[in-house]
Amino acid sequence: MGRATDRRGVLRIDLGAVADGRARVRRQDTLSVEEPLEIRVGPGGPGRRRPLAVTMRTPGDDLDLAIGFLLTEGLIRSAEDVHTAQLCAGAETPNTYNVVDVVLAPGVPEPTTDPARNFYTTSSCGVCGKASIESVRTRSRFTVREDPLTVTAELLAALPDRLRAAQRAFDRTGGLHAAGLFTADGEPVVLREDVGRHNAVDKVVGWAVRENLLPLAGHVLLVSGRASFELTQKAWMAGVPLLAAVSAPSTLAVELAEEAGMTLVGFLRGPTMNVYAGAHRVAG
Repeated sequence: MGRATDRRGVLRIDLGAVADGRARVRRQDTLSVEEPLEIRVGPGGPGRRRPLAVTMRTPGDDLDLAIGFLLTEGLIRSAEDVHTAQLCAGAETPNTYNVVDVVLAPGVPEPTTDPARNFYTTSSCGVCGKASIESVRTRSRFTVREDPLTVTAELLAALPDRLRAAQRAFDRTGGLHAAGLFTADGEPVVLREDVGRHNAVDKVVGWAVRENLLPLAGHVLLVSGRASFELTQKAWMAGVPLLAAVSAPSTLAVELAEEAGMTLVGFLRGPTMNVYAGAHRVAG
């Protein structure tokens, strides 16, 4: 199976070390792995499932990634909609296992490929290529507006350090995003890392789908980067009432959070934070 990190030779240049003759040093560096994952979906029976999406991701938790992607795109509703999901051998040599084959449960409609929705995604942007805002907007079946979750500002301020402490691959590479699910008491439930922000969230959601935890009422989802429209939509699709990010949100993310009745927190750094929507859930 694929690895999350790999080693590469680099030339290290340090202009501050000229005096001791170590301004240029060749050494090994640890990098985040980025590889394509093809998600194939269709009914059971003979024949191959049709390719639905290709995403650039960090290998690991690939089944969670595929199931989370299908849920947050509105293509499945729960774990019961999936008959089997397995990591398959690809065409590469040596084998990289960069294909997930998802067999839908009987009666679940097969996804139709809309030319207006390009499901090729890079590690940095999940909705690039989709033709319009209306074509990417997916309505959640979960109502979060009435979720009674309330957390203190002090609790939120402590979450980034807890997320960072659990990022094992980031410690070695400095190049992975993280998404962490926390209880209302600030206890970590699950954390996933990936070179793509949206993949990390899909891995968390896919895990929750397989554990039959949806909707994720009363939980906080924290992401290590910015809060985009897509990440806000994914949180809503999973029934998360509070999304927090260590960086900035976008205007569409704020508008979607307001529409859904979600709480959206940005610039969660140290003792400060900005609450862009749903401020009633943040006390103190």
